[in-house]
Amino acid sequence: MAGSKTNYVCTLTKAQAEQLHGLMEERGWEFDAAPYAYWRGKKDKTNVVAYESGKLTVQGAGTADFVQFLLEPEVLKEARFGYETELAVVENPAMFLPHAGIDESGKGDFFGPLVVACCYTEGDMARRLLQAGVADSKTIKTERKIFELADLIRKEAAGRFNLIVLMPETYNRLYASIGNLNRLLAWGHAKTLENVLEKVPSCPRAISDQFAQSATTVQRALQSRGRQIQLEQHPKAEADVAVAAASILARAEFVQRMKALGEQAGMPLPKGASAEVLKTAKQLVQQLGAEALPKFAKMHFKTAAEVLGINEEEDRAEV
Repeated sequence: MAGSKTNYVCTLTKAQAEQLHGLMEERGWEFDAAPYAYWRGKKDKTNVVAYESGKLTVQGAGTADFVQFLLEPEVLKEARFGYETELAVVENPAMFLPHAGIDESGKGDFFGPLVVACCYTEGDMARRLLQAGVADSKTIKTERKIFELADLIRKEAAGRFNLIVLMPETYNRLYASIGNLNRLLAWGHAKTLENVLEKVPSCPRAISDQFAQSATTVQRALQSRGRQIQLEQHPKAEADVAVAAASILARAEFVQRMKALGEQAGMPLPKGASAEVLKTAKQLVQQLGAEALPKFAKMHFKTAAEVLGINEEEDRAEV
């Protein structure tokens, strides 16, 4: 299974990154600059980037050989690649017990919907997902891989997952009614969990990322069925396989919906909330009128106020 993997992520100290750079240079790697990175190395369709944050990413056909025969023995001094499932069993055995994971996509994107997903996993199913490369969707760099993994998750978790999609017009109405992003997220997390619990009433616990200062935000939004299970909320919850599966399902749906919205708008809609997003929003309003913007965008973002010339502050999502 290790030989089929084409991406790998780990953490290095600055000294380790410098050591790795020297080892790669001896082996004929070519280097150039990359944003927020110490260096980027390229060789034989394999890319390695050492980021200033400490993250190291390896992508390409030579990933397995690079990690197993250079990175691990020479720098990390450990052998983990290809044994992630076995190590996960030892380090986090609860990951393989029956439970649900919840995550969302689109929260930080001006254009497009908010998608919340919940996925139930257990035992061998969780192992198969891990072995296939299911991980936090933010670590998966290509849409093709996101879609491949989403298809696998739908098959493995058939009848035991749920997605809630709030397209911009619906999102804006709900936001206006609820008045706070964290409470809106809590509603979405609670609703999709309740929907999964209807399908898997024996599910004993659920895990989600803690997006609010108070861990009780989702708990308060749960209905009677959800209040009967153990709900865990903590940072970096995507390390759990069920949450990672939910993050991939949500991301795949978000990407598909964004493409459809772009077709409706007559122009590609960029992700995030960058200068490019602002430029596209102004172009959209110029072509379709200000009244069209809420059909494509989340109107509480400060980008909307900038486009429409309104002096408003973006919601800070405080509870």
